[in-house]
Amino acid sequence: MPIIVTLDIMLAKRKMKSKDLAQKVGITEQNLSLLKSGKVKGVRFDTLEKICLELECQPGDLLVFEDENLAE
Repeated sequence: MPIIVTLDIMLAKRKMKSKDLAQKVGITEQNLSLLKSGKVKGVRFDTLEKICLELECQPGDLLVFEDENLAE
């Protein structure tokens, strides 16, 4: 999939645990784990907004687009 989730990197930069972020955002640790691993089909904008507020970042800091065709 060309969309890469870099939430784990931002968590490390902010020295925050997934458990703490999940609690502050109001989602389960399991759902946050699925999001971190990129195993979700989508993310609600309100959830993304809450994550960005807590981590003091932009959506582009959490999601990266990598075009597989450009690598060839």
